[in-house]
Amino acid sequence: MRHLLLALSLSAGLASGAFAQSDEIEANIAAQIKAFEADDFATAFTFASPNIQRLFQTPENFGVMVKRGYPMVWRPAEVQFLELREVAGALWQKVMIIDGAGRVHILDYQMVQMENGWKINGVQLLGNSDPAA
Repeated sequence: MRHLLLALSLSAGLASGAFAQSDEIEANIAAQIKAFEADDFATAFTFASPNIQRLFQTPENFGVMVKRGYPMVWRPAEVQFLELREVAGALWQKVMIIDGAGRVHILDYQMVQMENGWKINGVQLLGNSDPAA
């Protein structure tokens, strides 16, 4: 019985750590989306990893890429966080975004932990999963 209680306690502790991590990751992504909605690309750029910042060099370049490549992230109608999972040692947060036209998009955000918190290291559009499509 003691072993069962210890195992339950340990698994609950691990789960609460994972939930805290998930909450931080979701908050980071949500804050970046909120900055996009306000056309505050300078703030949105701060949520990107150093690799992404080096790639785009300026918040303006980053904003152009998002508006052209990820318009559903720039102007979402609805955002819902799905599962957080580890793939080959990297954490990926799946996000469902419904755009202004009602289309459903599933995106995968690769997250990296830095000294100052979680950063977005890339986004993959997994495709349109709109049941009407």
